[in-house]
Amino acid sequence: MVWSMNGDYGGPPPQPPGRGAPPRRGPGPGWGRPQRPPQQRPPMQQTAVLGRGHGGAPPVVPPPRPPVAAVPRRRPRWGRRIRAILIVLLVLIVGFGVYLDQNLQRTAALPTDSTTSSSGTNYLIVGSDSRAGLSGEQEQQLATGDAAGQRTDTIMLLHTGSSGSVLVSIPRDSYVPIAGNGTNKINAAFSLGGPQLLISTVEAATGLHIDHYAEIGFGGFVGAVDAVGGVNMCVPQSIKDPKAGLDIKAGCQDLDGTTALGYVRTRATAGSDFDRVARQRAFLSALIAKATSPATLINPFRTVPLASAMTGAITVDNSDHIWNLAGLALALKGVSGGDGVATTVPVGSTPNIGGQDVVRWDKARASALFSAIENDKKPTGSALGP
Repeated sequence: MVWSMNGDYGGPPPQPPGRGAPPRRGPGPGWGRPQRPPQQRPPMQQTAVLGRGHGGAPPVVPPPRPPVAAVPRRRPRWGRRIRAILIVLLVLIVGFGVYLDQNLQRTAALPTDSTTSSSGTNYLIVGSDSRAGLSGEQEQQLATGDAAGQRTDTIMLLHTGSSGSVLVSIPRDSYVPIAGNGTNKINAAFSLGGPQLLISTVEAATGLHIDHYAEIGFGGFVGAVDAVGGVNMCVPQSIKDPKAGLDIKAGCQDLDGTTALGYVRTRATAGSDFDRVARQRAFLSALIAKATSPATLINPFRTVPLASAMTGAITVDNSDHIWNLAGLALALKGVSGGDGVATTVPVGSTPNIGGQDVVRWDKARASALFSAIENDKKPTGSALGP
């Protein structure tokens, strides 16, 4: 066997077809049979058969629907709701403030011919024995009597400025000059010429300029105390005073309006008028502290009656407004909070003149007190009274 160059084994060379040699067949069945070309089929369309067509027509295929976008769920717009609520509250507060301002009792209290000047802001606070608006039964219940006219049971000077607040009690028996009426007790100025003469007398005696005026009578005081639900006071000793309608035991207790009025009016203690002015300062500070506490301010059942009672019973100058009273309350709160000074005009002697007991100031110490206030400084040391 011979291996040829064309890769075949040796032997006779292949014969071309048609020369007696059978045609060469490929492997597998059907050798020699003609092969048919593969049948060409049209491409099939993918259709969704909805039903038979009429007359052999192909079924109608609707176009595909576009996908439906999901609608996002709206979230609550809390920011917008809160803003709306705040706006409503602001409108209500402003409207209530305007209503209170219009209800304030006003009078021409500040003298137009005042020549004094001082730094900071000065308020004159007067607690009068006015029985205006009280019935005979209420006068008897409060032990106010039925005296005609109007006098001052309480005179306080409140200063507020950069150095803090200073609350000074002026004893009502202070013996001072009264323009056109000689020298007399300072509360006589109120009886003789009302708020204007009283303010002129205080300015002349202290050298301080009075910027604002606030006066409250018996009824308004009782209403304010009851509106805040009473005021807690620690009474150092038992006091029984039929003239003031007071019978109170020693110890810490809540005072209602009627009891509180007797407590700040009574002089039935060893210190008489000096004890009384100290009680008045302490009680006023406690009242303001409770009136401006969060428990009162966030409670409309207390805030509204308190504001209505105060504005209906307080008398201010013609130029004063509700925001001036708010400033007064803030200054008093500073005193009650320990950031200010509470004192009485230094006293030199208590002689009897013309058959009546009077109070003479210690001129040097009183001058130091009022000089510090005039220059908006905190008084200290000997400038402070009892």
